[in-house]
This record gives sequence, C-alpha cells and structure tokens, in this order.
Amino acid sequence: MILLDRVTKTYNKDIGTVLDRVSLHVEPNEFVIIVGQSGAGKTTLMKLLTREERPTSGKIIIGGIDYDKLKDHEIPLLRRKIGVVFQDFKLLPNKTVFENVSFALEIVGMGHREIQHTIPRVLDIVNLSGKEKRMPMELSGGERQRVAIARAIARQPKILIADEPTGNLDPKHAWDVIKIIEKINQYGTTVLLTTHNQDIVNKLKRRVVTMEHGRIVSDRANAKYNA
Repeated sequence: MILLDRVTKTYNKDIGTVLDRVSLHVEPNEFVIIVGQSGAGKTTLMKLLTREERPTSGKIIIGGIDYDKLKDHEIPLLRRKIGVVFQDFKLLPNKTVFENVSFALEIVGMGHREIQHTIPRVLDIVNLSGKEKRMPMELSGGERQRVAIARAIARQPKILIADEPTGNLDPKHAWDVIKIIEKINQYGTTVLLTTHNQDIVNKLKRRVVTMEHGRIVSDRANAKYNA
C-alpha cells in the first residue's frame, strides 16, 4: 500500500514548489499510470517514494513504513522493497547481462548459490534466457531495458517504479517492455508507471493519475490520455 497525504516539495526560490499538496492512495497489486508534461512533478514524486528526496511537508507511508520515522540506516532495507527502472537503463557497460543482475544482488548481501539460482529465473521472466553472457552494447534498446527490469525485480520487490521506461524505445520494443511490466504486475507486484506515451496509456486501460504543475488534476480508472 502506498499513501501520500498532502505532500509538498519545495526546493528554492528559483525552482519553487515542485509538488503541491499531493495526496494519493495505491492498493497492493494495483497498476497505476502517472502522466503529465515534463515538469509536472512525476519524477520528483518517484524520488520521494524511494527516499532520494524528502518532502517539505506531508506524510508518506509505504507498506506500513512511515517515512517520518525512517532512520537513515533503514533506507537500504526500504529500497529492497522498491524496484526502479529508468528511461536510460543505467546498466554497467563493462559487465554481461548476468553480471549486471548479479551486481544488484551482491550489494544487498545475497549469497553466491542463491544468485546462481535467482538470475536464470528472473531472465526467463523478461524473455532473455540464453543471453546471460551478452554485453549491453550487443543488445537492442528493448533488450537492455529488459535487463534493467530483471535487475529491478531480482530482489522480489513489493513495488516496481518504472519512470518513462519506454522513452528511448521504438514502438515494438516499447510494447515488449510494457508486456513484461504487466506480467510482473500479474505476479503480485504493485506497479507505478510514468509515461508520455499516449498510445500506451490508452491501450492499457488502467487507472490514470494526471499531474499538472505539481498537482494531481485527475485520477480515473480506465481513463484515456490526450498528451
């Protein structure tokens, strides 16, 4: 469960208020699409959820964790519950597909045997079985994004945040990625997807939250989006 109650984020006089009293409730296993033009506040919202940023005011509770009471040493544990996928993949270019996913598991202390068992299963979910030894530059953009998704879900997070995951992809590869994200949601993971892609939003027919100038201006089920 994700709960934001009147969350405001202000940086400085030059930037001003990026989020303005945003309230949002997301149920476990829900698939929510967050839309809005650049500068609407979508990415800042995601950074607050992963605790990269702190709100100026308001309350955030995720999975029973009250962010007001969250200690700094507890943040890594929180982030294990939240997988994040970015528009620009953020893969390690000098590591293979297997090593990219493995690295994410090693830094949270997973043992060698469990890593060897986990990665083939995760790569199968994202349809990359057999490409374990490929380097990122040997893959298409869609395949690289699927490696990034594999890395994000390898720790079995409760929530997957996909921040413009199709922004650098052609339509075919974009839909390959969206289908993978839908599959992950069907396995029980809550999904928050931000996108500018009108076609994706309208075909998915999910709950759509629209942001403008740091505020939520619409929150509707099975909604269409006119970018």
